[in-house]
Amino acid sequence: MHDIPPFPAVWSAALAPWGGPPALGAALPALREAYRSEPTFPPASHVWRALECCPPDDVTVVILGQDPYHGPGQADGLAFSVPRGQAVPPSLRNVFKERWTDLGVAPPPHGDLTAWAQQGVLLLNTSLSVRAGCPGSHADGRWDALVSAILRYLDAQNRPIAFWLWGAHAQKCGRFLSNSQHLVIRSAHPSPLGAYRGFWGSKPFSTTSEWFKTQGATGPDWSADLPTFEP
Repeated sequence: MHDIPPFPAVWSAALAPWGGPPALGAALPALREAYRSEPTFPPASHVWRALECCPPDDVTVVILGQDPYHGPGQADGLAFSVPRGQAVPPSLRNVFKERWTDLGVAPPPHGDLTAWAQQGVLLLNTSLSVRAGCPGSHADGRWDALVSAILRYLDAQNRPIAFWLWGAHAQKCGRFLSNSQHLVIRSAHPSPLGAYRGFWGSKPFSTTSEWFKTQGATGPDWSADLPTFEP
C-alpha cells in the first residue's frame, strides 16, 4: 500500500501562520508520484511519523538530520532510527558512541529511537523521503518549505527548545534560528565520512541536559531504555 496518511492535524494548525498548508500542498504531488512510480522510503504510512510521535507542544529537542535511510526496511519515519531487527547503521552507531563517551550510557542492542520521540525529541530530516538506494534523491527542494515552517514555528516558541543541527544540510536548513531562548548546537554529521570533522566530542547530550537545568526545565532522559518498534 502506498497511501499517504493525512498530515497530523495538530501540526497543520500549528504551522498555518508559518506557511505550513501551502508548503504541504506543494510537496504532496511529488511525494504521491514518488510512492506511485518508484521504491521510496520510509513506507508511506510512516512518512509523517516524526510529527505523529511528537506533537508541537511536546517538542523539547529537535535533532535535524539529512534524509531517511535508503536501504530496504531501515527507514521508520524517525531520523537516524531503525526498527528492531535491523542492523544499527553506522551514523546511529556513532551517535550511540558519542553518547557513551559523553554520558557513559552503553549502546542498546537495537536502533529504535521511539523512546526519544516519546520524550519530546523531534527526530526530523531535512528531506522526509528518499528513493531506494539513492541518498539525497529527494533533496531537490520539495521539502524545504515544509521543514522551514516546522523550524520557524518552533523557533518562535516562548519556551526552551534545543536544536541539534547535524551536518551541512541541517545547518543550512536551520540557518535562520535566532531565538535567544533556545540552544542551537551545530556540528558535523555523525556519518563515518564526517564525524571526525567535529561530531566527536561535541557532547550534545550533556550540554543539552545541563542547559535545560539552567532554564529550570526538564529535558529528555537520554539513558532511558529504548523500546521495541514493530512496523
